[in-house]
Amino acid sequence: MNNPLLIDSDLPMFSDILPEHVEPALDAVLEASRYKITELEALGDDVSWDSLVMPLQEMSDQLNNMWSPVSHLNSVMNSDELREAYTRGLDKLTAYYTELGQNKNIYWAYKKLAKSEEFLTLSRAQKTTIENELRDFKLAGVALEGDDKQHYSKIKQRLSELCTQFSNNVLDATQSWFKQIAESKKLKGIPDNNIALFAQAAEQKKLPGYVIGLDIPSYLAVMTYAEDQSLREEIYRAYSTRASEFGDEKLNNTALIKEILALRHTLAQLLGFDNYAELSLATKMAEECDEVEKFLLELTEKSKPNAEQEIKDLQLFSESLGNKENLNAWDIPYYSEKLKQKTFSISQEELRPYFPIDKVIEGLFSITKKLFGIDVVAAQTNVWHSNVKFFNIQKSGKTIASFYLDLFARDNKKGGAWMASCRARYLNQDQKLQLPVAFLVCNFTPALGGKPSLLTHTEVVTLFHEFGHGLHHMLTKMDVAAVSGINGVAWDAVELPSQFLENWCWEKQALELMSSHFETGQALPDELLNNLLAAKNFQSAIQMLRQVEFALFDFKLHENYNPQDTISVQEVLDAIRGQVAVLIPPTFNRFQNSFSHIFAGGYSAGYYSYKWAEVLSSDAFSKFEEEGIFNSATGLHFLENILERGGSEKAMALFEKFRGRKPEITPLLRHSGIC
Repeated sequence: MNNPLLIDSDLPMFSDILPEHVEPALDAVLEASRYKITELEALGDDVSWDSLVMPLQEMSDQLNNMWSPVSHLNSVMNSDELREAYTRGLDKLTAYYTELGQNKNIYWAYKKLAKSEEFLTLSRAQKTTIENELRDFKLAGVALEGDDKQHYSKIKQRLSELCTQFSNNVLDATQSWFKQIAESKKLKGIPDNNIALFAQAAEQKKLPGYVIGLDIPSYLAVMTYAEDQSLREEIYRAYSTRASEFGDEKLNNTALIKEILALRHTLAQLLGFDNYAELSLATKMAEECDEVEKFLLELTEKSKPNAEQEIKDLQLFSESLGNKENLNAWDIPYYSEKLKQKTFSISQEELRPYFPIDKVIEGLFSITKKLFGIDVVAAQTNVWHSNVKFFNIQKSGKTIASFYLDLFARDNKKGGAWMASCRARYLNQDQKLQLPVAFLVCNFTPALGGKPSLLTHTEVVTLFHEFGHGLHHMLTKMDVAAVSGINGVAWDAVELPSQFLENWCWEKQALELMSSHFETGQALPDELLNNLLAAKNFQSAIQMLRQVEFALFDFKLHENYNPQDTISVQEVLDAIRGQVAVLIPPTFNRFQNSFSHIFAGGYSAGYYSYKWAEVLSSDAFSKFEEEGIFNSATGLHFLENILERGGSEKAMALFEKFRGRKPEITPLLRHSGIC
């Protein structure tokens, strides 16, 4: 039987992929790659773009095309068998990339090419690719010898294992906990559609009554609307202690965090950096640790007075409703929603009927057509679940990219929302153009009780955010895979297009395109629309400080790590909260144990990137505010200077080409209502 992961086709055949296919397919691709590397090592002086870089890019693309569906299925259709195959495959991939990164012969071949006359004739994208490769060789330990080289390889292997285990523990801890409730009166205040979801969950588990899990739609529904304070507290405790000592010890991430930090510190020092934060910045826009910290503390200084007033207002409001205590962590979302409703006569649940998923998607596509001149057309292909949709992006009637859309929460699917690459745009050695393909994933509440899936406005913003990432990946014009789409983009700039697109969710002209009542087709009433816009910056300073807290914790944790230090991770987090936060969680909160962004994702010593890129995105959008939010010339300018250019040039240079100057922080503060 043919292995579907090795079939040379434009798109994966997901329905044919089984866990037992993973390792044989990966072994075959890695064997072919290693054989090709042996050939390339013998190039001698015959080094050129075509003889060296193109074969290596072809190998990398083949490996990505084989592995991307495996990695994706592990996130959206997880099973014990697939998880085991994925983990074993990841170990092999880590070993392969470590070998390649430390291959001195290939490194010297790149150095020869960089010093050659041909280099001067190459395109900017090609030059950047070579420059990035030389940098990455150094960061992969190509200069290490003997024991240090072996030590580096073992650390990379172990870190891969630990980060995968961290992610698995969070998923398992989230899915293993649930609360059964016999009577609906315990759910008073919670919207009907969420109660229907709880009833459906109980039915699936063959239990009477209702079942509440820790998936985001369920968690937020309870925390925001449940009148029963004891229920809110119970769900909060379960969610905020996931993968910690308060649950199944097999799923406790505490020891993993400690080992991950120690290994990252050792890795950085092996490469000549003082700490892992310095190593992280080697591939980012920000150049110095002090620069990052100064940026985050400036946001703190600007935001904290507003945040302190927001908390005072909330406390007073809760007292007016009979709350006689200081606000607990599980009270804050509940009373915040009540205060928002009272102040602005608006609630997310009141908005839901006006944001049926199909209308939101229609509006999203219409907006991007106005901005970038693209059409999004539904198409058919093989998918992994019946809820998944597939689309082609066309320009002037010609398909230029495609994407999968997987929007709804379900069992065995990782929480959160993300965009990932299925295929990168790439012109291969035979001059055949591979078009970019993206995975776009969210975890919204599915259709229930004969009603379509109805989104909160917050979920609408999430969808626009991920589609912004997708546009960055799909609208690229780069033919070199290494700098195509999001490839090669500095990590603290990669959020620019995603956060940029969110802005249209707050514009009246745009909202009219994406909203109408799911039953009557009635437009979002002016009163509701105006209240929504007025409430945009409700508690925005609190939210700003929350993100700064996470970012500073992440950065200081990696910058100040000392193996001789007895200070615990919790103590570092507590100290940051004492400096920044206006909301101090209870002592049992173990937020860090499920902080997958930094312990299982790509944001280690880089979580600040969200706020860094938000400065860029707010400033970029301010140009549209000046020239018209649907100004096609401005949209084309953004397309040509940001989206199409991928990682071919430094992010700051591309931003300056679009904006005509360096970024300024004022638009972010203004958009947040802080100044």
